[in-house]
Amino acid sequence: MDYRAVERAILERGVEWDFEPTLDRIVALLDLLGSPQQAYPVVHIAGTNGKTSTARLTEALLRERNLRVGRFTSPHLVSMRERIVVDGEPLSEERFAEVYEEIAPYVELTDTQGRRIQFFELLTAMAYAAFADTPVDVAVIETGMGGSWDATNVVESAVSVITPISLDHTDRLGPDIPSIAGEKAGIIKAGSTTIFAQQDLEAAEVLMRRAVEVGAVVAREGLEFGVLSREVALGGQLLTLRGLKGVYEDVYLPLYGAHQASNAVCSLAAVEALTGGDDPLDVELVRQAFAQASSPGRLEVVRTSPTVIIDAAHNPGGMEATLDGLHESFDFAKVIGVVAVMADKDVSALLELLEPILEEIVVTRNSSPRSMPLEELAELAVGMFGEDRVHVVERLDDAIDRGIGIADAAGEFSGTGVLITGSVVTAGDARLLLKVDKP
Repeated sequence: MDYRAVERAILERGVEWDFEPTLDRIVALLDLLGSPQQAYPVVHIAGTNGKTSTARLTEALLRERNLRVGRFTSPHLVSMRERIVVDGEPLSEERFAEVYEEIAPYVELTDTQGRRIQFFELLTAMAYAAFADTPVDVAVIETGMGGSWDATNVVESAVSVITPISLDHTDRLGPDIPSIAGEKAGIIKAGSTTIFAQQDLEAAEVLMRRAVEVGAVVAREGLEFGVLSREVALGGQLLTLRGLKGVYEDVYLPLYGAHQASNAVCSLAAVEALTGGDDPLDVELVRQAFAQASSPGRLEVVRTSPTVIIDAAHNPGGMEATLDGLHESFDFAKVIGVVAVMADKDVSALLELLEPILEEIVVTRNSSPRSMPLEELAELAVGMFGEDRVHVVERLDDAIDRGIGIADAAGEFSGTGVLITGSVVTAGDARLLLKVDKP
């Protein structure tokens, strides 16, 4: 099979957001495959926001230590291959197809047992099998949704990381922060070290309770480790980080916002926890790793004159972090928003956060069938912004052109920027339309 045929076969397994929550199917499949997920140590990452950035930063540190690293993240921005990464590169189309064909007979056997493997489970099994076959020295694994019953949660992780928890996927994870935290806490394993990003008190209590119950070692941002200082720098920020084993000064991070500094120090603590002994990491290694870091679709500048920024924020917690980073790092006099969101998100809350920031908003749709119908989004936006500030454009490519056109009309020296946001799919579509080729 070629890559396109494999992609179609995987998509026939359903959609990522519609599944029956259980580990039975993935456990049965991995048992048939010989439990590849047990072949390497794992850093397992859950949380509401910042998971992918934290995974990429953790991978960067581990690779700088000359380790072979596998990284599994979701969702993808443009290509399904982005989810399964070895040595910093997504699997090639040929290798992706090979891995699928290698496990396909076992998938079919599991299906015949009355356990039809679903979309995300298949990709998870492919990642675990690919990492074992490589083999990798360590795998960095991001949960898809939740934790307890997430398909990735079949590993006995050496280190787990819980990024900030806020309201999202409430139909699946529960209606409030304690419920969601309880699901995320499911990745905390007995005897492991768990790294907690700064959390609201009600989330922290749930996480700590789980850690105590299973006997995990806990390290908390702001207590056992943290960001000591940070300054806005050209193209990012300059940090002083206190890890679990030492202080790391003059660390340049080419990512924007306090949330990315938090992601960086959590990844640093995770790698320290994975490393034996009490000695700190080499500070030059940390500087080199973070200086090369990237996080596509996260306050990513993709064009200048006017400046166009793409961000994948899709829930209130993520949008707050995005807008704080935008305000801190970009000296815009005006911002034009191009916004497409998923219908199952808290769209009113997202628009309420954007309203004080955006001079005008272009509402549109992205390529997902879950994208909020344009008439509904327009009605919400007009109610929040007023009719004069809202532009309604059917297609995302035309919406981007409209947003850039409004910024251009304001003049080169007006200080007007364009923010494209509202969804991971919106960010991925925009990167594709604007021909951004960085992985």
